Amino acid sequence: MKDIPSFKINHDIMKKGFYLIGEANGVYTYDLRFRTPNGGEYLDNATMHSIEHMFASVARNSDLQDKVVYFGPMGCRTGFYLLLFGVEREEALAFTKKCLQGCLKLTEVPGTKKKQCGNYEEHSYHGAIRAIYDYISVLQTLS
Repeated sequence: MKDIPSFKINHDIMKKGFYLIGEANGVYTYDLRFRTPNGGEYLDNATMHSIEHMFASVARNSDLQDKVVYFGPMGCRTGFYLLLFGVEREEALAFTKKCLQGCLKLTEVPGTKKKQCGNYEEHSYHGAIRAIYDYISVLQTLS
């Protein structure tokens, strides 16, 4: 079996950041790395779950909503995947920063009612806000 693109990345040298990890049929896959892989500090499930709801809601209500294919967590709890149709790196980075700023304007996590979410009791608004602030500081160093 072939390794998928994300398994070909050397996680021993990867740092927090924003990476283009693949493109297929016009769909660009971005790695939003909130934590250093195998660094011992990981996002907790409630925080990740809340970031997923917040970012996905902001992104799917943005001017690029028709380009958003997917946003979701990595199983290793170090970040998220963002798949965008036809959006190359610089525009995707600007879009990510704009969405994160939009997340900071939210006063609660969207979609946390029992009818809306399969694990509605496991959310952390404050954890999400802290992690988003931390990640924005990482992105400020990128062009």
